[in-house]
Amino acid sequence: MKSSIQSSFTANMASFYCTLSGWLANLQSLLLLAFRFYVARVFFMSGLTKTRDWSSTVALFTDEYHVPLLSPAVAAALGAATELSMPVLLALGLASRLSSGVLFVFNIVAVVSYYETLSQTGGIKDHVLWGAMLLVLTVFGPGRIALDHWLERRWAAREP
Repeated sequence: MKSSIQSSFTANMASFYCTLSGWLANLQSLLLLAFRFYVARVFFMSGLTKTRDWSSTVALFTDEYHVPLLSPAVAAALGAATELSMPVLLALGLASRLSSGVLFVFNIVAVVSYYETLSQTGGIKDHVLWGAMLLVLTVFGPGRIALDHWLERRWAAREP
């Protein structure tokens, strides 16, 4: 009798665990969506700031953002273009792994280029958070609430 009670308890616990695991799996896409929107907003707003006063942006890239191998004007243009295009793709969930990977590398370049100021102001922790979110999105993808997922399902249905 004792063994049947133990096996019943074990079966109930296993069933509960599987149910809970299923609910959490359903939340995964919502979490990835939240990551996409949060990081996309941060980078897009930064891109908008860069375009508001172009001469100040180029001056910042000349005096403070020491991007290796690029002239300040080219670095400013590439930075603004990246921060305005990749977040849109990321928010839509279109080419998500590419856009999150590009933003991940972009984030690393920003930290390397502006490390001294970031470490003094405590801004480094924001970049670590954004980098972690972008790495998760690059590795795991955008989740089911994304155009990428819809396109994959649509193309898979067409294959013989």
